[in-house]
Amino acid sequence: MDLIALDALSTDALTALLRTLAAKHKADLAKQQAEHAAEVAVLRARIDELERRLGLNSANSGKPPSSDGLAKPRRVRSLRERSGRKSGGQTGHPGATLRPSPTPDVVDHYPPACSACGEALSPALAAGHAARQVIDVPPPPPVVVTEHRAHACQCPACGHTTRAAFPGGVNAPVQYGPRIAAIVVYLRNLQLLPEKRLAALMALLFGVRLSGATVARLSHTCAQRSASAASPRRCAR
Repeated sequence: MDLIALDALSTDALTALLRTLAAKHKADLAKQQAEHAAEVAVLRARIDELERRLGLNSANSGKPPSSDGLAKPRRVRSLRERSGRKSGGQTGHPGATLRPSPTPDVVDHYPPACSACGEALSPALAAGHAARQVIDVPPPPPVVVTEHRAHACQCPACGHTTRAAFPGGVNAPVQYGPRIAAIVVYLRNLQLLPEKRLAALMALLFGVRLSGATVARLSHTCAQRSASAASPRRCAR
């Protein structure tokens, strides 16, 4: 629109035109910001993945030592001084012998026949017993899959449909839960298990098959949550 046409507009028409232009500019700016944020998120994910790959070596992954090249990780030697004592338990130190439990699960065993004459024996003929205890852990439980369904209800008064919200942290169609994430982060960052060995252990114990990228993503997500949870305390100080 040229200047002559603008001069011919009334005050109300000119105001409406300015509002339309301002709304269009605002919408274009919001679209550009959303596109920019999406590009930044993609680039950050690529940078995190590249940094993770660059940090892999024979000490923290399944790569062979020959792949380290000249950048071999330094071996950390013990800083403790020699005491002159022999390795192992020292004379006079308190022992750590296994103690029998006062409330064990009991499994009774009875001899089927007399070892002398072969006569059949029954539990009613028991005349005492000897006991031995075995301390063990139960087999790993199977993975529990919980499906959250957010139902929609239609209001009988106005006809509006309202859908329930999913619980916090349930963001994807299929995802791993907080317990699996906690185990992965513990084994990866505290026990320093390489990704391939960690994935093999999770598959063996729980039947959960993880990729290296999934392990890195779970660690990164938990690190972000820990940082966000700790930031208010730092600010409060």
